[in-house]
Amino acid sequence: MLSIKGKSLLPIVQGGMGVGVSAHRLAGTVAGLGAMGTISSVDLRRHHSDLMEFTAKSRDKDQINRVNLIALDREIKAAQRLANGTGMIAVNVMKAVSEYAAYVRQACASGIDAVVVGAGLPLDLPELTSDFPKVALIPILSDARGIALVLKKWMRKNRLPDAIVIENPRYAAGHLGAAKPEDVNLPQFAFPSVLENTLQLFKDLGIESERIPLITAGGIHQHEQVDQLVKLGASAIQLGTPFAVTEEGDAHPDFKKVLVQAKPEDIVTFMSVAGLPARGVKTPWLENYLSKESKMQSKAHVQECTVGFDCLQQCGLRDGNAKAGQFCIDTRLGFALQGDVKRGLFFRGSEPLPMGSEIRSAKELINYMLNGSRESQ
Repeated sequence: MLSIKGKSLLPIVQGGMGVGVSAHRLAGTVAGLGAMGTISSVDLRRHHSDLMEFTAKSRDKDQINRVNLIALDREIKAAQRLANGTGMIAVNVMKAVSEYAAYVRQACASGIDAVVVGAGLPLDLPELTSDFPKVALIPILSDARGIALVLKKWMRKNRLPDAIVIENPRYAAGHLGAAKPEDVNLPQFAFPSVLENTLQLFKDLGIESERIPLITAGGIHQHEQVDQLVKLGASAIQLGTPFAVTEEGDAHPDFKKVLVQAKPEDIVTFMSVAGLPARGVKTPWLENYLSKESKMQSKAHVQECTVGFDCLQQCGLRDGNAKAGQFCIDTRLGFALQGDVKRGLFFRGSEPLPMGSEIRSAKELINYMLNGSRESQ
């Protein structure tokens, strides 16, 4: 079992996936099964027609940000109703988004069980959540060096993470914890290395290994891998893409079809506008974009945000950063959420899916990963 803040959970964590791919239905269902379900905080207004209508023609970024906080509150409360006191509900917040601090504070005020932060080092998370000591704090990191930086900084504030997600950029979906696409295969990110070095770091810092559960993420798709990772020192696993394609996943059915039907050669790693490598399916839009990327980067220039609000602290398109992607990520992920195969950006991990090309329930996925049975429930 996975123990966080005194709660015993199944050793399965559902990763946060935006825009809107993991909202209240998926997170609440997973929590209701006794595991940790995660809501992605990014642009959740897309799940609420009244909020989308209110901001449809708005270029007032403050108004859009306020509406997204309302949507986050609604999603947390809806997930809690679904879970009915079972498991844990977390909110994933990207450090790279402009409204990072506001999302963290709103999640805590809305009564979330845990805040999970990736896409950057959340060195300030203890301060942001100081009024909410019951909220679990869980950073997502990719190597022992990043873990050491966070631990040492937090220990000076008399705080430790309640768990750490170790995400391997070689296999994971979405934004990856490496500086450049060619770095994702570096040996320093391999699970055996990171787990061994992290457990040694715990000893060096005088931290009992049981105090901070280690949750491995990225490319895990077989029941046998769970046992192997536990033997190496992991307490649990995190799954993203496998949960995205479950029946309860919050995205359009056509979104799920794109992910389950993707062949290995369809999955590519590229530079996101966030200045981080990312991994997704080479759909018509992405294939067309990548064919023009060099030309677009050569013409990069500072410009006004095309959708009326600055979703990222650093945006290659808005800021004119020629080394980053040159597209509006919120728009493209929004198309994907709606199942728009021609125009959407579909994030996906590199490995096969536990259920192959079948779309099954979250319960069946959890049962297979923990017990090895793919039989229908």
